[in-house]
Amino acid sequence: MTDWDSLFCCSGAYGRAISDFCVTKFTLDMKALDQSLWCSWSDTFQPYEELTNCTYFVALKMHCFWPNQQIDELFIRLHRDYFHDCALTGRLLRDPPIRILGPFIGVPVLVTLLMTALVVWSGKCCQGIV
Repeated sequence: MTDWDSLFCCSGAYGRAISDFCVTKFTLDMKALDQSLWCSWSDTFQPYEELTNCTYFVALKMHCFWPNQQIDELFIRLHRDYFHDCALTGRLLRDPPIRILGPFIGVPVLVTLLMTALVVWSGKCCQGIV
C-alpha cells in the first residue's frame, strides 16, 4: 500500500470503523455516567482515554495518518455534545475549603480594624500637643 492509498482509505471506511468501534463505546460509557459528572475529569478520563486510544489503533490498523481532520472534527463534535458546559480547566467549579478561604477573608478584615484603631489612637494622642 502506498502513501496515497493510505490517504484515500481514511475517508469512508475509516470513519465507519471509528464510529462502530470507538464512538459507540464512548457514547455508552458516557450514558452510564451521571450527566452531572461529565465535567469531572477524574470520572471521564478513562472513557476519553479509551476513545483516543481506539481512534489511534483503528488508524494504525487501517494505515491511516493519526491525528487527522476526521479525528479533529470528531473530538470537536464530542466536546460540543458532552463537555460544552464545563469550565476550561476541566474541573467542576466549587468554593475552596474554608482553611484556604479563611485567611483571604480574615487577614484583610483584621488589617482594616488595626489600621482604623491606629488612626483613632494617633488622633487622640496628638490632640493635646498642638
